[in-house]
Amino acid sequence: MKELRISGIQTRDIAKAVENQIIEKIKPGLYKLIDYPWDEHSGFTDVCKANPRTVICLLSAADYHQLTTFNPSEIYVAVPNNTDKFIIKYPPIKVYYFSNIFFQSGIETIETNSGQIRIYNKEKTIADLFRYINKIGEDIAIESLKEYLKNHRTRNIPKLLNYAEICKVKNKLEPIIKAILS
Repeated sequence: MKELRISGIQTRDIAKAVENQIIEKIKPGLYKLIDYPWDEHSGFTDVCKANPRTVICLLSAADYHQLTTFNPSEIYVAVPNNTDKFIIKYPPIKVYYFSNIFFQSGIETIETNSGQIRIYNKEKTIADLFRYINKIGEDIAIESLKEYLKNHRTRNIPKLLNYAEICKVKNKLEPIIKAILS
């Protein structure tokens, strides 16, 4: 909205553009062009713009990093515990409130065709999947770990174990890694 007003576009023109389906209202003050050539991660960009503290996490991050065949119907996001609740109309989101110790580490900023996103790296994503294994499901956590371990060139087991320690799942994850690799 701020950028539109700076450009000299009036509120009534914005309302008319929404009505004529030229732009779409994501949340109060946030709009996007409907016919813009977005990439497959445009929803991530929308969410990250709606709340700059948002980080793509868990199933959405696993899907982005191609660690799972599961395609989530909503975008999984993490925000710090002290973040005010936020609601956006689209895309659908599932918000997880992380304490600072779990929130801060493993964040990558990635440029996509749709804009910038903040997402957890592969290792932090796997550690988080094991931290939320009772909510997410053991099958997806194990599948993601196996997929990660398959790629000998990019896997980094010490880095994975470091994030597992930060997320307090090292004792759970380490024996599974040994079993898969043996």
